[in-house]
Amino acid sequence: MNYILLIIVGYLIGTIPCSYLVGKMMGNIDVREHGSGNAGATNVLRTVGKKAALYALIGDVLKGVIPAIIGQMVLGMDGAVLCAIFAVIGHCYPITLGFKGGKGVATAGGMIIGTNPLVALGLFIYMFGVIKTTKYVSLASITAAIIYPITFWILYDSPIVRIGSIFLGALIVFKHRANIQRLLSGNESKTTLFDK
Repeated sequence: MNYILLIIVGYLIGTIPCSYLVGKMMGNIDVREHGSGNAGATNVLRTVGKKAALYALIGDVLKGVIPAIIGQMVLGMDGAVLCAIFAVIGHCYPITLGFKGGKGVATAGGMIIGTNPLVALGLFIYMFGVIKTTKYVSLASITAAIIYPITFWILYDSPIVRIGSIFLGALIVFKHRANIQRLLSGNESKTTLFDK
């Protein structure tokens, strides 16, 4: 019963549409109808601006941190990973937005912060370096999604943690399949995050 409750709680927290709400409140737009069409912080950056993107990012990260903390209190590390993974699923496929959500990177990052802050810090530094060097947020997200499950596989021997991390990494890569095609064809948009 605890596992089922954590799944439900995680999903419901994940369905809170932070980027959509920020887009509506600060830009009076539906971010799904502008830019890349993605309901995530990167698209908020493109369509509404840096300040709005920061708010959206914080909200999306908290959607991963909070379920991880709740899960940890109920069932330890297994509960933290399970609850937070379903928060990421809720973010990617929210019932509140007709199952059309974001790509799960910030919420997955929140989950990692809530379960292993040192790994989260390492991945943040890695992603910052990739984005600063290439200006491709998608490339940083995709490669970090591959590195993360490898790291958790090495650090933890729990089947739930290991299988969950592989599932989560695969989900994020899957959600970036259009970005992968654009990267390969040289048509991927570069971020303006570091522009003056």
